[in-house]
Amino acid sequence: MSAMTPEEIAKGLAENASAPGGPARNAHAEALVAAAEATGDRALFRRTLDNLIGAYLFSAESPKMLVPFARLLQEYDNDPGAFGSWEVHTLFWQFKWVANALTNSPDISLESATGWLDEMERRYRLAGHSERPVREAEMWLADSTGDDARAERAHRAWLKAERDEMSDCHACEINGQGQYALLRGDDTRALDVWAPVLERQRTCAEEPHRVMARALLPLLRLGRLDEARAHHLHGYRLSRGNESLLPAIGRHMEFCALTGNESRGLEILAEHTAQLRPLANANSQLAFHGGVLVLLRRLTELGHGTMPAPAYDGGRRTVAELYEFLHAESLAIARRFDARNGTTRVSERFAARIARAPLTDLLPLGVRSPALPRPATGAAAPAPPAPGREAATAGETGRAGAAAREEFADLLAAAREARAQLRPDARELWARVSARAAARPDTAGDTVDPLLAADLLEHRAVEAALAGEDTAREQFVRVRDAYLAAGAAGRAVLAECRIAMAAAQVGAGPAEVRALLDDAARSARALAQDDPYRARRIAHTELTRLRMEAYLRRDEGSAADAELAGELAAFARSLAGPAGEGAADVLAEAEEQLARYALEQGDTGRAEALLASAASRGPAAGRPWLAVEPLTLRADVLGAMGRVAEAEESARAAVEHAERTGPETQGSARLTLANVLLHTGASAEALVHALDAAHWFDRAGLAVEGARARLLLARAYAREDRNAEAAEVLQSALPDVLEQGPEAAVGAREFLGDLLGGLGDHRAAAEQYLLAADIAKDWPDPRPQASLAHSAAEALSSAGLPEESVAAYERALELHSRHGGQPVAEVRILRSLVWLGLRDGVTEEGLAEARGRMEAAERVLWAALEPAPGDPRLRAELAQTWHQLAQVLDRRVTDLAEADDGDADEVRQLREEEVRLWGRAAGVYRELGADHWQERLQCVNNAAWTEHELERRGAAEARVEALVAEVRSLPADAVPDWVPRRAERILEALRD
Repeated sequence: MSAMTPEEIAKGLAENASAPGGPARNAHAEALVAAAEATGDRALFRRTLDNLIGAYLFSAESPKMLVPFARLLQEYDNDPGAFGSWEVHTLFWQFKWVANALTNSPDISLESATGWLDEMERRYRLAGHSERPVREAEMWLADSTGDDARAERAHRAWLKAERDEMSDCHACEINGQGQYALLRGDDTRALDVWAPVLERQRTCAEEPHRVMARALLPLLRLGRLDEARAHHLHGYRLSRGNESLLPAIGRHMEFCALTGNESRGLEILAEHTAQLRPLANANSQLAFHGGVLVLLRRLTELGHGTMPAPAYDGGRRTVAELYEFLHAESLAIARRFDARNGTTRVSERFAARIARAPLTDLLPLGVRSPALPRPATGAAAPAPPAPGREAATAGETGRAGAAAREEFADLLAAAREARAQLRPDARELWARVSARAAARPDTAGDTVDPLLAADLLEHRAVEAALAGEDTAREQFVRVRDAYLAAGAAGRAVLAECRIAMAAAQVGAGPAEVRALLDDAARSARALAQDDPYRARRIAHTELTRLRMEAYLRRDEGSAADAELAGELAAFARSLAGPAGEGAADVLAEAEEQLARYALEQGDTGRAEALLASAASRGPAAGRPWLAVEPLTLRADVLGAMGRVAEAEESARAAVEHAERTGPETQGSARLTLANVLLHTGASAEALVHALDAAHWFDRAGLAVEGARARLLLARAYAREDRNAEAAEVLQSALPDVLEQGPEAAVGAREFLGDLLGGLGDHRAAAEQYLLAADIAKDWPDPRPQASLAHSAAEALSSAGLPEESVAAYERALELHSRHGGQPVAEVRILRSLVWLGLRDGVTEEGLAEARGRMEAAERVLWAALEPAPGDPRLRAELAQTWHQLAQVLDRRVTDLAEADDGDADEVRQLREEEVRLWGRAAGVYRELGADHWQERLQCVNNAAWTEHELERRGAAEARVEALVAEVRSLPADAVPDWVPRRAERILEALRD
């Protein structure tokens, strides 16, 4: 391979400086050093050494910077005069990086580290720099060795010393000061110190990234959970994929492990599998792997130790195996530090970290993470008897068995009571009864209770039906027979209703289903007259028939909603009398179904009244949980009617009554309230309820509903200007949203693009807009695709990709032109294309093309103004088009003035045209009124100064004097305060 030329090396340096940190950048930087040294160009060699030091710093190989720094320092000592002032400044600045690397490198002896620190202090003193960075470096070295007295002295000296040009930025210093307080066990002090960084008052390239990660556990320990969640979502987004921030990423995994978010922690680990390897920076490896170990330990404790773990350095292991491997490896690193330092400080801190217990059972984060698989189960071995204790006697065993039977009887009674009361926890209680019954050695030899056997059959059949199993019908047949055998004819009636529903579920014909429903109705009427549930069972079978009829007639192609609604209304009226005694829940269901029929017919008023009635019946009967569904639906109806306050009241009542319901109902109630609150502008409270809704839907395993909750949560975050959290939540929900149809996918991607653009990630924003446009490309209406292409073009331009931006703009323009009706969008695209075409200067050809596009923009606007000549938005765009054309001409004048062969006549003609254009624009802005003072003043200023350059000073001053006189003649409240002041300053400047 031929040697690189100095020009090639210089180009390589430019490329390397902008490359992402990591091994590839470091290897390239090392090659550039070798190539530069071979040229004999000492200045170029120094530049490559400086670049290599920076590359190492922003990677996991920072200790390697010692070698190039020593060589650079040697260059300085050999010929200090060859170093410019900035090179000298950089050299002394890098001394701080080296001091930090010495502390964090166990293979560098303590004597050598101390010697380098003494050398730094000597050189700083001779150069006249403050000792502040030296004392900070001394503090961290003393802290790592366990010399707390020296660390405290250095800490006080650090804070006392003056700041100068060698001091770290405020954000980095604040990080260190808070970290020192944290290591001394003062969470409150640490967070107080970090506040300016956490509040983004002090930032830098790596802050608040690192501070956000360090603050997570102190916030949890102090109960500031909302802040901890916010800093995790935002902080991890900032740190993700950055090799120099692996310690911070490890802290985010640790946070997840200690807040019940192990699945998200595993996702974060999977995203950084490439960094799960031995690192050149031992301290970074210990910090990163420490967080990994906390996560792996927690997963193992929860029964997931046999799960496959991400590969470590190419090797495959289970979670438990990887924990053991990393623990041994990390402990070895900690002991290397201890051996270097002569203390056990590092290994003690490491052991304390990985032994941390969870700080909360579960902190909902709002982001979507895949559920962990069920942990492996197996029969636990019986614990050995305590020393000196023999096995239990037969009497003890008998007493234990009696207690177990009594406990089971209480559980069974509670489950039956919950079922009778239609309580939401009934299903969970029956699951416990089923599990206990399946593992009851105390019942061996007992006569099986036939009612219990029927109850257990019913529980299994209900679960089968909910899971959509084809065997549900046959199971309910067995349930009916079992209840009849047990003498529970009333429950057998319910089983018959379920047989009919299960039959419909597996495709039975309408005639068969109706026959089964008739059987259930006859059985209900045949119940004994003194059966307390007889009226209720009759009502239940009739309501089931009416609800099933809606599906059956629809399958038959019969549109009989009005007839069914009439039957249902008559049924509801019958229940309002004595016949409905004890059947409040059935009546409430009937009213809710009637409300849905009313909504289908557009009668929102009647629907609202029916829902209000239905919602009142559950609480009146002592069953408030039955009110949740009608209350949530009523809140939606009231919101659509514009009765927002009542909608909020209904939604809040639903949330209150949902406290004892299951996860799906809890999620629905909270999502409804969040939606209402977001529409009222209460976005801060809305995001709390949307967060809870996402959590409950996750508990219920409902991905679609969870995605809806996260979408609303993201919108609430965005309303609160918390775009990073909004983007993190939305990106996690995107896979589920994309499955909900093209409209939902386009809306979500466009929203995500807006969020990413607000965060300055314009390339990623453009990608989302283009993906959305691709989905919309086959829609009959091209406007959505045109709008998305326009947004993509703007994002690509902001990302510094002009060619791609032009292509997107031209596509958007083509779509708008084809459909019409969007003159403002067309005009703005044309103007953007003008400026992109002039990015390298205004040539004669470029000016001609720019004029053509601006004239096209004028034509679009005049055509749109023809039917609406007074449209203020269109007139403002016309004025803005003249204003920008004048700016283009001014750019051409500047380019001609800088050229040796500039044509004076052309310059004068262009300037005169500028004056006319700015004058016309100012006139339109004057007509448009008070909302356009900024644009008008700008045009007047530009026209006046252009006239001044044309040596028409009188006309220039007269133009501004007229504006000043007009402003003074207007009432004080008609003009912003800044307008007269700025106009008078312009006039004074013209007169000077």
